[in-house]
Amino acid sequence: MLFAIEEINNSTDLLPGVSLGYKMYDTCGSIAQGIKVALALMNGNQIVSTAPEAPCTKPAQVQAIMGETSSSPCMAIATVIGPFYIPMVGRIAKNIFFLETQITIPSDYYQSRALAYLVKYFGWTWVGAIRTNDDYGNKGIATFTETAQQLGICLEYSVSFFRTDPYEKIQKIIDIIKASTSKVIIGFLSHFDMDVLLHEFSLNNLTGYQWIGSESWIFDSQTAEMDIYHILDGSIGLSIPKSHVTGLKEFMLDVKFLNSSNNELFTEFWEALFNCKFKELKSTAENPRECTGHEDLTGVKNSFTDMSLMPIFNNVYKGVYAVAHALHNILNCNKTCEKNLCCLCYKIGFNKLTHCPYEVYFDENGDPAAKYDIINWQPRKNGIVEFVTVGLYDASLPPDKQLILQNNSLIWARNSKQVPVSVCSEKCSPGTRKVLQKGRPVCCYDCIRCAEGEISNITDSVTCLRCPPEFWSNERRDTCIKKEAVFLSYEEIMGALLTAASLFGTCMTTGVALIFFKYRKTPIVRANNSELSFLLLFSLTLCFLCSLTFIGQPSEWSCMLRHVAFGITFVLCISCVLGKTMVVLMAFRATRPGSNVQKWFGPTQQRLCVTSFTLIQVIICIIWLTVSPPFPFKNFMEFKDKITLECALGTSLGYWAVLGYIGLLSVLCFIFAFLARKLPDNFNEAKFITFSMLIFCAVWITFIPAYVSSPGKFSVAVEIFAILASSFGLLICIFFPKCYIILLKPERNTKKNMMGKGAPRSPS
Repeated sequence: MLFAIEEINNSTDLLPGVSLGYKMYDTCGSIAQGIKVALALMNGNQIVSTAPEAPCTKPAQVQAIMGETSSSPCMAIATVIGPFYIPMVGRIAKNIFFLETQITIPSDYYQSRALAYLVKYFGWTWVGAIRTNDDYGNKGIATFTETAQQLGICLEYSVSFFRTDPYEKIQKIIDIIKASTSKVIIGFLSHFDMDVLLHEFSLNNLTGYQWIGSESWIFDSQTAEMDIYHILDGSIGLSIPKSHVTGLKEFMLDVKFLNSSNNELFTEFWEALFNCKFKELKSTAENPRECTGHEDLTGVKNSFTDMSLMPIFNNVYKGVYAVAHALHNILNCNKTCEKNLCCLCYKIGFNKLTHCPYEVYFDENGDPAAKYDIINWQPRKNGIVEFVTVGLYDASLPPDKQLILQNNSLIWARNSKQVPVSVCSEKCSPGTRKVLQKGRPVCCYDCIRCAEGEISNITDSVTCLRCPPEFWSNERRDTCIKKEAVFLSYEEIMGALLTAASLFGTCMTTGVALIFFKYRKTPIVRANNSELSFLLLFSLTLCFLCSLTFIGQPSEWSCMLRHVAFGITFVLCISCVLGKTMVVLMAFRATRPGSNVQKWFGPTQQRLCVTSFTLIQVIICIIWLTVSPPFPFKNFMEFKDKITLECALGTSLGYWAVLGYIGLLSVLCFIFAFLARKLPDNFNEAKFITFSMLIFCAVWITFIPAYVSSPGKFSVAVEIFAILASSFGLLICIFFPKCYIILLKPERNTKKNMMGKGAPRSPS
């Protein structure tokens, strides 16, 4: 301060012709002492001249106050002097109540936020905090907590402490730390309080914790010297950037001790600086060396003379220049101002200090630029802790560039090179989501695996995302994979067996047709209308082949073809069977005297009957295809992890109309065959038709519940099985007995035998 005042007094640009004076007090870091000296600085008037022609007094109170260094005493002093409009240049936050203050170091608000960003940078989400129980610590941690919550950081505990607290309070803090699970401690403490705690921590061997320090103690050499048990080794924190004031070093080296008896403060300083005692205070037993007052400061190397270790000097220097600029502006306001100013009521300007030896800026709130060096405590082999600058925090830069760190040069607790971990819960890996633990902070959670069909592909996901309909989650639940498309294919065993059965049925039908064609002139083939027999065999061949359209991946044409082909071929088949049944029944009635039934049910009428029955089904199918035809459909609901490719019916009414018509003809055929079962022909075909229709109806009656309850491709297999089973039933029951007689019992293939005129039957 003296150096700055001397520079200003010697300046021809700043306050020319005006000399600044000063009063200096030591508050000893005490709030009470700070208030006391503040009152002394602003109390009473002092008479300068008693001449009657020009009586003059000057105010005893100062025009501005520099200090205090700590926030809490500074707040108390500002509260006292605020009503008297005496400006104060210190480190407290601006415009509290009616205070007009100027701060020369960055506000603790920025420091607290910077500490939170520093914690976030290293991934620590679970930390503890110890604060000085005053404005400095309480407001600092309050801002830190607010910022930490925004960044997803949780405080496991936050305890306050003041150096005058009883031992029980310290022991309680120690117990809290030992019981905690966090490994990082935020120390928002004054160096006085840190020194007291450090002593007790040493006695309790409270090591292994990573300390994050505020600027009050992180750069304090006395605190480092007290840490003989290396509790604070690896600490990292914020410090006011190092600076250099040109000429200050030389100014201090030229200081000589004068009037020591009248300046107790300077006497104490001098004795501490040179480790000596003045003659009247000398104690040979304790310190034999005597102070002369002319000791040379050139060879002294300690915190008093090392400018790099005392950035606060630079802040005082800037503060003095801020006051000088304010005075300069008032005294140069010419005609607009009163010349006889008895007091200085002003608010110190917040612009660039133009007459300062180097540029100084204040923002609109009166705060200097928020810049901090990031300091790391690194122990050396000789046991001395070195304060190593490992990074920089600059709040004026964009958010993503404010924090700059050199990670490779960091030393952590217990002299480790590995960044410590301090989390309440480990990170949730992809494939899981966070679920908060009841009654605990948001940083404490359990990792729950995503449900089937859901994924999370980032770490610490709070939700699982559902996969799109055509995708499903993989085993790790971290990515969606395309669902397997399932349908009844020719390659799988079930599809291959059904295909083989269909082809086998087709071959059997073809074989029977060839046998019938070869023996087409024999009585057993000619009996009961051979034309209908060949048409029935043709329709059965189509029935066997139409089942193949149900196998394979559904397409638009296959979906329409399979149901239409099934409906028409089966109606053709049942129409032929119905025609044959009616032929048997009508043939018997035609043998009665006077009957002309055969006239009305000859070959032409039989063809017309079959055509009419089939045409009705064709019309039903055309209406179905026109209104709402079947179409390929992806069923996502049948199986969770698979897509069932199937044919949607379009309209169920059309499908059930086709089946209903087939069922109606089957019932009619069964009734006619049942009525003709006991006719007196030796070879009565109606018996076999009755049995075949019984099988046919049984198959399709059981088909309905089986089809409805079968999932996915199995419903298609059930339908194919019903088609094949009913087709085989018709083929075997109607044609195999005839083939048996044709091939194995040719002697029975005669007209006599067909008419029942062969060898007499044995009595029953």
